[in-house]
Amino acid sequence: MDFSFSHEQELLRDGLIKFLATRYDLEVSRAAVKTGIGWQPEIWRALADELGILGAGLPEDVGGIGGGPVEVMIIAEALGHALVVEPYVDTAVVAAGLLRRAGGDVATALLENIVAGHAIVALAAAEAESGDRWQDVSTTARRDGADWILDGAKIMAVGAPIATHLLVTARTDGGISLFCVEVGTPGIELHGYRTIDDRRAADLVLTGLRLPADALLGEEGQAWPSLDQARDEGAAAVCAEAVGGMRKVLADTVEYCKQRQQFGQPIGSFQALQHRMVDMHMELEQSVAAVYLAMLNLEAESAVRARAVSAAKATIGRAARFIGQNAVQLHGGMGMTEELAIGHYFKRLTAVQYEFGSTDHHVTRYAELTRA
Repeated sequence: MDFSFSHEQELLRDGLIKFLATRYDLEVSRAAVKTGIGWQPEIWRALADELGILGAGLPEDVGGIGGGPVEVMIIAEALGHALVVEPYVDTAVVAAGLLRRAGGDVATALLENIVAGHAIVALAAAEAESGDRWQDVSTTARRDGADWILDGAKIMAVGAPIATHLLVTARTDGGISLFCVEVGTPGIELHGYRTIDDRRAADLVLTGLRLPADALLGEEGQAWPSLDQARDEGAAAVCAEAVGGMRKVLADTVEYCKQRQQFGQPIGSFQALQHRMVDMHMELEQSVAAVYLAMLNLEAESAVRARAVSAAKATIGRAARFIGQNAVQLHGGMGMTEELAIGHYFKRLTAVQYEFGSTDHHVTRYAELTRA
């Protein structure tokens, strides 16, 4: 099987890597998340206007370039390598996928705004009692004339504090439904915070949230298949992002071991440490293969897609833990300092293990699908 990229895909990768190398500074990014607004709006606009990557995986009729999972994989890996905190996966992959499958005027208009860089959309699906099961929805939506009234609470809505719109799951008489909510609408209370990996998230409380009829996306009660697919798409994308992060961590660790002197020689000359770095490299290569498997099966039928994504997420979870921990250990105490990039990458690789389903969740799902 040929895994090489097309000429257009290579141009996409090389252009994005060059942009991030020259325009995305880690220190500036960390300052924005710790003391600023949590992100860099000018970077987001550049991703839309200068590179056009926010629509890379979207059809041309909404302003996209008509790409697919491979383009998303290329972009996510490059963003992970640069440790970009702007919500590409949450908005341009997960939310955009839900909107594209829902259809309708509201969804189409919002997709066009995502591609143009004018809208940031966050998904609010997790609840305090649901854990990794997004289908356990306690938030309710009931009709009141032509409107909808939503009541309930959501947790860990990544990107919500900086979002312009939210996609909220709620249980209606017909099942699980999906609603589009403009941030600032009366009836929604947002409690924002910074996550361990320097992203912005929020817990939401919905109290008598009144929405117009067209806020319902897709058919009433029929949102779960699309949500399940969106979760797999998000999981595959963060796996690709983690590969980019692990490449950077391994390269920095190897370079550090070449320079760090102990007993009059570089510590990289010690056989025990060489073996450890080889093990890190093997974990990375297995992760790359697992991500290819997941991405190339995203458009397969649901059981095949789910098995491939869970295999990748479980592989990435193990590799991210192994590579992150060993990188910190090989750097010594300075590996966890704010001044060194390794510490920031370690936090992100730790968080990836729990995004869009924990490692244990995906191991269990893979086992169930295999038995079935």
